[in-house]
Amino acid sequence: MNKMIPAPMDEALLKAKKMVESSEDIKIYSHIDCDGITAGAILSILLDRIGKEHEIEFIQLDKIDDIKLENELTIFSDLGSGQKIDELSTSLSKILILDHHPSLRNPNFNNSTLQGQFLEINPLFHGIEGSHEISGGGMSYLLARSFGFIDLSWMGVLSAVGDMQNSLTGKLEGLNRLILNESTDLGKIKSMNDLSIYGRQTRPLFVALSYFGDVNLPITNNKTECILLLKSLDIPRKNGKSHRSLCDLNPDEKGRLFSELVRMLSKEVPSRYIKYVPKLVSADAYDFVDEEPYTPLRDASEFSTAVNACSRNKKPDVALNILKGNRSDALDEMEALSKEHRRYLAQKIELIENSDMITPMNNLQYFDGNGIKSEVIGTIAGMVLNYGDWRKPIIGFTPVNDGNNGTKVSLRCSRLLAYDGIHFGHIIRKVAEKVGGSGGGHSVACGAYIPPGKQQKFLEIFDSSLEGLV
Repeated sequence: MNKMIPAPMDEALLKAKKMVESSEDIKIYSHIDCDGITAGAILSILLDRIGKEHEIEFIQLDKIDDIKLENELTIFSDLGSGQKIDELSTSLSKILILDHHPSLRNPNFNNSTLQGQFLEINPLFHGIEGSHEISGGGMSYLLARSFGFIDLSWMGVLSAVGDMQNSLTGKLEGLNRLILNESTDLGKIKSMNDLSIYGRQTRPLFVALSYFGDVNLPITNNKTECILLLKSLDIPRKNGKSHRSLCDLNPDEKGRLFSELVRMLSKEVPSRYIKYVPKLVSADAYDFVDEEPYTPLRDASEFSTAVNACSRNKKPDVALNILKGNRSDALDEMEALSKEHRRYLAQKIELIENSDMITPMNNLQYFDGNGIKSEVIGTIAGMVLNYGDWRKPIIGFTPVNDGNNGTKVSLRCSRLLAYDGIHFGHIIRKVAEKVGGSGGGHSVACGAYIPPGKQQKFLEIFDSSLEGLV
């Protein structure tokens, strides 16, 4: 046992290990995002290695009610805690939940009506925060770890980054730190402090800079200003004929750029936020040592985006193959999906900007994303935040399927609001429940599903609930 893992949690993992070892017919259900796909991949590799036949299926949360248990053991990863999974139990079923989201059940849940075996392992049962101390993939890794497969620790790090577990402090903390350390000790990951600019390995620096931050700056969405900024800081834009990426800069160049970005941000934010500005500008970055430099799989943030591109184009099996090492055709398909993903996002963002679709309210802003795929509404909300007022959270709506299944709601906000102690994941859950829906998530990124026709009521309740907070 590791001293960072509480004894009761370690005992639960041992029980889970025995459940897996004693089962021959296993089905995995996992969430269809980077954390969920990576969590599922870890479990699939684990089961491959111990010779267990299994199936894996990636699903949205709103599909859980349709599940019928038909296997000896069913594992739910990165989902299940917030759903009434116990009601699926049959006399022959064994259910294992490995999740990090708030649970509907208490730690000592033992419903006498349950006919089969039921085990839920959740860090929140043990005083461990599920939004920044361990991800769904991290929970799956802890089970794999109990079998001795610590070489899968890098995937626990990918899960955590994909789930934005490092978004507030810029570092992986808690059990995420344990998983990171195990991976760095194996030489799988190189961890370093770097500028918080997305596209460290693949984007030309002047392009990456134009997308920096969620506070509007002179360089925001302006590549010409970014080129002029680099020139003023005496940071060459090219190595010969090739554009330089962030990973090409030396420490001195990064230091100059850091200081300038801190200066620019400090001019734009209220004085109470200035102390947090350095946290917006730099953070820990993670390179996967076994991956090729200048590819999207080298950097944890870019790798997680590529996995999400697969999920949001309903091709999670492509990402699963990449994660499991079956890469012959999958790499090309992932690249094609990533290009299509970027193209689609750019089109929809341009539409929102040109059509002036962001509507302000007293304490929030929103846009009606009718026609935008529900799988990407959250990503787009985050990317258009700096087209509106960064001081307010932004909410995007889009119909689920044809709209008969209700509306998908996604919220994004500046990390500065989270430094004020606002947890929008808790707020959106309460508001969604008031209109007959469900929701939850993290402090700066969360979502909900609400019934048809409830959008306006949802907005009114949400806006009033933020009075005095933002």
